[in-house]
Amino acid sequence: QVQLVESGGGLVQAGGSLRLSCAASGRTFSTYAMGWFRQAPGKEREFVAAIMPSDSSTRYLDSVKGRFTISRDNAKNTVALQMNSLKPEDTAVYYCAVRIRPGWDYIRVSRPSEFGSWGQGTQVTVSS
Repeated sequence: QVQLVESGGGLVQAGGSLRLSCAASGRTFSTYAMGWFRQAPGKEREFVAAIMPSDSSTRYLDSVKGRFTISRDNAKNTVALQMNSLKPEDTAVYYCAVRIRPGWDYIRVSRPSEFGSWGQGTQVTVSS
């Protein structure tokens, strides 16, 4: 059974940084894209970033480009999200996820429906 466990969330002031980590287990993920999504209270789950299996291509939500960096370590089955210059509007529960099919599709990886395994989420709160 696939299991994803996020960590690294917390409370930070605007302009600060956090690094989220996600540890995956249950099978090998090296051929699957992995992603980060977030959900704020009263809002739908939103795509944040995704990384292709070979770590050579990424995609980001426009509002986090230049501030967030997604990375993965296939040997350790982990994916990370480095978040810099945080803003109050980044406040949300952040989830990591594994795409339901192997490979990479630049358009589809922004859709939550493309991901079939989700972590429990980690809270990120940015104060102004």
